[in-house]
Amino acid sequence: MDNTSDGFPELSIEAEDPSAYQIQTHAPGPDGRLPLDEDFLRHAPSGDIFGLSQDAGMGWDPARLRRPEFLILSTQGGIRAPDGTPIALGYHTGHWEVGLLMQAAAEEFARRGTIPFAGFVTDPCDGRTQGTLGMMDSLPYRNDAAVVLRRLIRSLPTRRGVMGVATCDKGLPAMMLALAAQRELPTVLVPGGVTLPPTHGEDAGKIQTIGVRFAHGEITLEEAAELGCHSCASPGGGCQFLGTAATSQVVAEALGLTLVHAALAPSGQPIWLDMARRSAQALIRLYQAGLTTADILTEDAVHNAMVVHAAFGGSTNLLLHLPAVAHAAGLRRPTVEDWTRINRQVPRLVDVLPNGPVGHPTVRVFLAGGVPEVMLHLRDLGLLRLDVRTVHNRPLGELLEAWERSERRKRLREHLFQADGVDPDDVIMAPRRARERGLTSTVTFPRGNLAPEGSVVKSTAIDPSVLDADGVYRKVGPARVFTSEREAIAAIKGQTDNPIRPGDIIVLMGRGPLGCGMEETYQLTAALKYLKWGKEVALVTDARFSGVSTGACIGHVGPEGLAGGPIGRVREGDLIQIVIDTVKLEGSIDLVGHDGRRYSPEEGAAVLAQRTPNPAMASDPRLPDDTRLWAALQNASGGTWGGCVYDVDRIIELLEAGRQALAQRQMAPEG
Repeated sequence: MDNTSDGFPELSIEAEDPSAYQIQTHAPGPDGRLPLDEDFLRHAPSGDIFGLSQDAGMGWDPARLRRPEFLILSTQGGIRAPDGTPIALGYHTGHWEVGLLMQAAAEEFARRGTIPFAGFVTDPCDGRTQGTLGMMDSLPYRNDAAVVLRRLIRSLPTRRGVMGVATCDKGLPAMMLALAAQRELPTVLVPGGVTLPPTHGEDAGKIQTIGVRFAHGEITLEEAAELGCHSCASPGGGCQFLGTAATSQVVAEALGLTLVHAALAPSGQPIWLDMARRSAQALIRLYQAGLTTADILTEDAVHNAMVVHAAFGGSTNLLLHLPAVAHAAGLRRPTVEDWTRINRQVPRLVDVLPNGPVGHPTVRVFLAGGVPEVMLHLRDLGLLRLDVRTVHNRPLGELLEAWERSERRKRLREHLFQADGVDPDDVIMAPRRARERGLTSTVTFPRGNLAPEGSVVKSTAIDPSVLDADGVYRKVGPARVFTSEREAIAAIKGQTDNPIRPGDIIVLMGRGPLGCGMEETYQLTAALKYLKWGKEVALVTDARFSGVSTGACIGHVGPEGLAGGPIGRVREGDLIQIVIDTVKLEGSIDLVGHDGRRYSPEEGAAVLAQRTPNPAMASDPRLPDDTRLWAALQNASGGTWGGCVYDVDRIIELLEAGRQALAQRQMAPEG
């Protein structure tokens, strides 16, 4: 009898180890007694009582039960042996080592006479899903994970506080949303830190362009293989650039949700573990003081986070995440006008990848002083609200004074110079030095007949060589229209009959939430940055960008094409005009001609109004139902400029209005 199928032996129903059949059917149970009393036994919910049985069953000393309980939630992924070798890989380095932070915090909770609990909601990697169908789940994951995290918090009714441990692009924003909603509990966030750059090689942002650079003959196969192997130089932490992961860490600290100088710590190192232990102490003290998240996460805290974001030159994805955090906290969501006002007031002070001009890795920003060092300059400029409280249970102004004279600040800044030969004041600059080095404010929000609701460009990261003498980027060029990222990257790689050429303006439409879940188009923006002629091409899209994106790349165009936005009416060869003033932070994107005609933006608006949507534009047929549901719910709740949130009251209102409209339609007489 043939025991093979497709060349492989059939899997037996028998156990390979005979001892597997020696099955135990009962056990004596844990030693000791539950610490019960008559009042607790008479009046406590049965769940609280049974929870003690579960705790003893898992091995906790029964004599140490009924003490304050604290919940640690993280995005841990993979299975890591005690020596650090992988048993099963995670999705990315950002969640690979965070279990060590959880362990350090849990041990500290236990040492302090409290009881730690832990749970996990792992997270995907935007780098891993670039250009794949996985990107359709990236932004929706944030909302889904926040829901699950909140459910886990509520599912431990006896918790006295919550610690969140997270690192990367969607897991950390999800954790912030979950913690922000705990208005009646104390919470502390522990950022997962950063990975180290290779001693020789390329950072994790540039390395994502080896495919397109190889396609254009700019690197060899051997160079690509070697560079790609070395780019993630240490096993844990977020990428080495100020992308969405690092910016989210910075914003979390600026909100007051973390210890001072917590963002961007090098993963796996003693100073990183020390942060976890002290964060556990902070959470216990918040509980003892009766302070909750609502005391920390205020309108003034959101203001400070926006100011720090601008000073760092942070990822444009925080325009989605910070309004969502505010919404979860029950606060007013920042608007485009708020972001514009802040960015006009606040100078960029940090020289970090990918913005430049030098482009230091994030670990150097940490050593140069990180968030509190930037805040010292912002304090002196009168831009911060210093009375806000942080998880230290101290006013921000008082904390900054302590930071300024701290041994920690002195030693780490000295270490940066000794280890890397870098002056910390060249990484985090005073405003005057920043101006002299050419650092401009971070983001601009162009409008125009193609973006009547707005759009965003990280104007500080446009190549200076394509700016006019007055600091204005001006471009008029033919529209190269694409309705999928795959088609666009093929044209950039020169793999189509009509490849992208210098002077073109790529218009990628129908890639907002309704089209594909608002995919992140980093493979396009990265290709344009690292190809020699890429700075001569612009990109306009209703999709979003990775936080490491640079160049004349305009995203978040609203309304999105599939919601009736005029970007969805552009045709191949249309003449597009882009103006971005990197000094005044003003800009516009307009249709100004077609078929040899040239006209004003006002006339262009009329032309667009008369057109039908581009027939090639449609929701991606592979869009998962989960993402379609997310897209509909966030669209009902204010859309991308509202943070892609779920506004439950608004959703219920619209559902009820729709139900009534359907009922009236059914009752109307036919004919």
